[in-house]
Amino acid sequence: MFENLQDRFGRVLKNVRGMGRLTESNIKDTLREVRMALLEADVALPVVREFVEQVRGKAMGEEVLRSLTPGQTLVKIVNDELISLMGEANAGLDLNVQPPAVILMAGLQGSGKTTSVAKLARWLREKQDRKVMVVSCDVYRPAAIEQLRMLAAEVEAECFPGSGDQDPVDIARRANEAAKKQFFDVLIVDTAGRLHVDAAMMDEIRALHGAVVPAETLFVVDSMTGQDAANTAKAFDAALPLTGVVLTKADGDARGGAALSIRHITGKPIKFLGVGEKTAALEPFHPDRVASRILGMGDVLSLVEEVQSKVDHEQARRLVRKLKKGKGFDLADYREQLVQMSNLGSVTELMDKLPGMNGIPDQVKQQVNDRELVKLIAIINSMTPQERTFPAVIKGSRKRRIAAGSGTRIQDVNQLLKQFTQLQKMMKKMKGGGMAKMMRGLTGRMPGGMLPGGLPF
Repeated sequence: MFENLQDRFGRVLKNVRGMGRLTESNIKDTLREVRMALLEADVALPVVREFVEQVRGKAMGEEVLRSLTPGQTLVKIVNDELISLMGEANAGLDLNVQPPAVILMAGLQGSGKTTSVAKLARWLREKQDRKVMVVSCDVYRPAAIEQLRMLAAEVEAECFPGSGDQDPVDIARRANEAAKKQFFDVLIVDTAGRLHVDAAMMDEIRALHGAVVPAETLFVVDSMTGQDAANTAKAFDAALPLTGVVLTKADGDARGGAALSIRHITGKPIKFLGVGEKTAALEPFHPDRVASRILGMGDVLSLVEEVQSKVDHEQARRLVRKLKKGKGFDLADYREQLVQMSNLGSVTELMDKLPGMNGIPDQVKQQVNDRELVKLIAIINSMTPQERTFPAVIKGSRKRRIAAGSGTRIQDVNQLLKQFTQLQKMMKKMKGGGMAKMMRGLTGRMPGGMLPGGLPF
């Protein structure tokens, strides 16, 4: 996410950090590079101009020019201005109304509204313990209603039934009544994709808005459309009182223009980021964390929250107890760790949240992917219980059988066994010196500073 912007800012700010003294000349040169980085990221020109002027005004202050660490101070100014540009803090959903709180989703065709409805329903159910109903008022797109019904079943939300021959406003009104009678906390209304220049369709969504009186009206927009996303949101807001934006497909957006432009152009906060195809791939938008990622400082808070919510803590405690008792770390334990890692989501997304990852060469990043985890798990799955407990018995014929059973090569089996042996040695240190000692050993002894499975530490 935002790779191009990260790379450009990384190069610019690396030079700034090393400066022992800031002058008007090198501040001007730095801001020229920042300006080019933002324009290449497809940030709207008025936003770029204001951002650069704000940074320039603060960077030319006496406290910066005379600072003992002027480079670091300038980086902090850039960070603070990025946060200010995107909205200071996370703007949560305002659902403090008499239930059901209605959330109306609007947007262009193909922006990801229906998937975002399912993601939001799951987030509300899992993170806020809300009882959620969803309804599709898209009677124009073939199978749109059926698609939402299937997604609702996946995320364990109730789906109000409708059909393509019904009036969208009538469907929404009846869904709202049903949600009241069945004591649902939230009703999410999916609408048909429409252009802001389509007068008939805009009249329809205004009628939908009037029929259900939503607590939140969210505009769903594809982040890869760059500054056009902000302009489209502004046009929709002129016809519909938007309360926020859901930025979809952010995981595929290497530029970041939409995220940096929307708040400034529309005045509406980005409330959520869609970061993948799975229904769990929805994140609340935190401007400070996104700014940190853009500047190559990672997003450790989001990473910690993700680990806390998705890791099986009881399984982790069992492993720690096992190691403390002196029992060996075997391949079955290794498999459990790999499965836990895959449950956290995309490996690329996890790496993106680690500080300094923009400095890792692209060829190293490309070696780290979800397919590698799947391959390692498949190899261990092809082993017998005895082989997982006693890896030393895995010799020539067994390796050939395991490789054939997992659809991999013998070299892959050898590589896994080598990585496992190294990890096993590190795990033995748990007993004598604790986790910190083990982690120090990992970076020092793993080949190339890599974690098991080829993941960089």
